[in-house]
Amino acid sequence: MYISQQIAANAVNQVLSGRNLTLALPAALAVFPSATPQQRGAAQDLSYGTLRFYGEIDAYLVQLLEKPLTDDRINALLLVAIYQLLHDKADSFTVVNQAVHAVSQLKRPAPKSWAKGLVNAILRNFLRQKDQLAAKLKSSEVAVYSYPQWWVNKLKTQYPNHWQGMLETGNQHPPMTLRVNTQKISMQDYLQLLTRQDIEAKHIGAQALILTNPVPVEKIPGFSDGIVSVQDLGAQLAAYLLEANVGMNVLDACCAPGGKTGHILELADVALTALDSDETRLQRVQSNLSRMKLQANLLVGDASMTDWWSEEKTAQQLFDRILADVPCSASGIVRRHVDIKWLRREADIASFTRQQAKILANLWQMLAKGGKLLYVTCSVFNEENQGQVDNFLQNNADATQLPFVLPDNYAAAEITQINGQLIPTNAHDGFFYALLQKN
Repeated sequence: MYISQQIAANAVNQVLSGRNLTLALPAALAVFPSATPQQRGAAQDLSYGTLRFYGEIDAYLVQLLEKPLTDDRINALLLVAIYQLLHDKADSFTVVNQAVHAVSQLKRPAPKSWAKGLVNAILRNFLRQKDQLAAKLKSSEVAVYSYPQWWVNKLKTQYPNHWQGMLETGNQHPPMTLRVNTQKISMQDYLQLLTRQDIEAKHIGAQALILTNPVPVEKIPGFSDGIVSVQDLGAQLAAYLLEANVGMNVLDACCAPGGKTGHILELADVALTALDSDETRLQRVQSNLSRMKLQANLLVGDASMTDWWSEEKTAQQLFDRILADVPCSASGIVRRHVDIKWLRREADIASFTRQQAKILANLWQMLAKGGKLLYVTCSVFNEENQGQVDNFLQNNADATQLPFVLPDNYAAAEITQINGQLIPTNAHDGFFYALLQKN
């Protein structure tokens, strides 16, 4: 298990240095090419868990250290070990011994001779003093909720009745939600298919069902055949709210990884242009569409610019519907991307809002009169959401925001929302939806 600790500590250390976990974890795993699948899986769990509760774990460690460690690798190893002792229900004797052994295996530069003794002493002190240390943490919201203080403050201000639940939900493991293509199989028949595979699931509205226990995608019946896709319940709202009908000219801007793209095409036979600025991510969109046996016109382009539109002959025509799933802080999907809490800075929000405003203004000129644009983020911060829409409406007299209405095939009890802002729950992530019509 010490190998799993080392891999996780490497990944955590990279994230705390500013690297995305999506890149950090594969890099850390590459250092141990002989690691077993079990060790690799454990390392992933430890990485996510440590970062999920980093605010709490770090607060414990700060109390235990007389002064900050100069070796970030040892600091990260201690964070992972304390996570195990706090949340992983691991045997404490084993965790301590493995951490001591892990620190002795560090190379380039090799840790000082006192490092093993320090790690052993810190972890044993933690076990002895845990209750006293915990009492001192109660006055720190960063330690209690494991979020940066600016994030906590923002939610307290913007959601006075929901902020604690939102923070706690963000620290839970996310559900695995499927979207069944009911054009190919009925929900009842697909549930029976899962039952035959001993996979438990619950139908939660429209085409969505939640698995009781997550399973690898390759073991999901019908996934490779395009009968079913993995997509959060909240994200599945987009295709319904867009109201794209047969024969319409539709733009899916910022489309990668393509979940909403495929859903739009499942619901209606439309002429769909899928745009993304990243060619590699666009290849993933194509892969998803191929799996679902669907087709779209894929374009590499920046949604805040017009060059791709003027150069693409088929896009000269104005769009009847535009899905603007814009870049954002991703604060509504933090339980799926635990590193976001520690990589984001409060100043980043202003940067995102400027980018969103440019995209919104640019796409609006491509929308036909009477057409509708669905503005979407996976954020819970007002500046990126209704605040952004309000600013847009003030500057565009030909724009009207339509009321947010849940589709009939959604069970209202499964969606928690305030005027288009989905509050993260056990059933869905945090999304924002605003449907704008061009007068």
